[in-house]
Amino acid sequence: MKLLIVSQYFWPESFRVNDMASGLRERGHEVTVLTGMPNYPAGRLFPGYGWLKPSFETHEGVRICRVPLVTRGRSKGLRLVANYLSFALAACILGPLRCRERFDLVLIYEPSPITVALPGLLMARLSRAPAVLWIQDLWPDTLAAMGFGQRSPLYRCAAWLSGFIHRRCDRLLVQSPGFIPRLQARGIPIARIDWLPNWAEAFYRPVARGTDDVTPLDGIPGFKILFAGNIGSAQAFETIIDAATRLRDVTDLHWVVLGDGLMRDWVTAEAARLGLSDRFHVLGPRPAREMPACFARADALLVTLRADPVFALTIPSKVQSYLACARPVVAAIDGDGAEVLRDSGSGVVCAAEDGAALAEAVLRVHRMSPAQRDACGERGRHYYEQHFDRDLLLGRLNAWIQQMKASH
Repeated sequence: MKLLIVSQYFWPESFRVNDMASGLRERGHEVTVLTGMPNYPAGRLFPGYGWLKPSFETHEGVRICRVPLVTRGRSKGLRLVANYLSFALAACILGPLRCRERFDLVLIYEPSPITVALPGLLMARLSRAPAVLWIQDLWPDTLAAMGFGQRSPLYRCAAWLSGFIHRRCDRLLVQSPGFIPRLQARGIPIARIDWLPNWAEAFYRPVARGTDDVTPLDGIPGFKILFAGNIGSAQAFETIIDAATRLRDVTDLHWVVLGDGLMRDWVTAEAARLGLSDRFHVLGPRPAREMPACFARADALLVTLRADPVFALTIPSKVQSYLACARPVVAAIDGDGAEVLRDSGSGVVCAAEDGAALAEAVLRVHRMSPAQRDACGERGRHYYEQHFDRDLLLGRLNAWIQQMKASH
């Protein structure tokens, strides 16, 4: 079948939609991706990309059609709004001109913002094809988590737009089961909602600690706890800094951050202000394929989120990557993500935004023997294979696609 994926983010940006496109291509589909110029998370265009070029690329057999957008910059305000709206507008105008063929199905990948669905719905209407929305962030709830009250004009506009989009998609896929009751309460029939959790790419796998791979963790002594991913407000880095401050007397404990984001400069400056620079290492982003070797060098992996009802509904995608690599996990999160980690037996979980509890959780894993930590990792890997295996979930998605095509 001819499939169109609409996503504001795509390779070389690091998002799960990249592997979804490759996985569907592996299953015999002809896949085209309508996306923007890559600039996430640093907020500037990747090397080799400009305002208008390249318009077309191919990656792993997937045809990529790009449209211009306003880059994110380092701002959370109007610049970010301009980034969201510019992609939606450019994709609505240029998408039909650059992706002229008829598609059998349009699949929309929606972290934030919900506006990405507008060009997706337009492309589906032009092809007279079903539209499937894979919801990573639930709108307008995400705006509430960002501090916008339900009476604010922005929240009301997003609520109306979300309802408009959700009602017009033929199927809604959700990354966490916690989204389902919220959608039902808004009048979406359960028959149109399915749970499709994130998976980890095939290269996320256990790696022996003694490999010859060179990693940024080489040369850092002692016990290393590693956070990998976006450095933003949602990740509650204040809690990590608080825990690191409480544990400053544990002299062999090192905190390592691999990633980038709007709060990277603040995290670096705050660690320096508190005298933690010698044991709090913010090392910047690394390619996703290097992560398994980095994880293998760490003694534990860290995931945190803010304490918010909306974030409690989500399962951070790094959870699947961590579990797949069979390393022990320390988590300061609530809700569905915490439940997954507790059920897996892969480590220690505490409440979100509780620095004292996070410090105690890190100490518990620090006090384990290497064999005990390895056992946590093995339990996590087993849980991953049962619930989040790539082939299992891609097979489920492929079956839905075939079913929708047959019934449309």
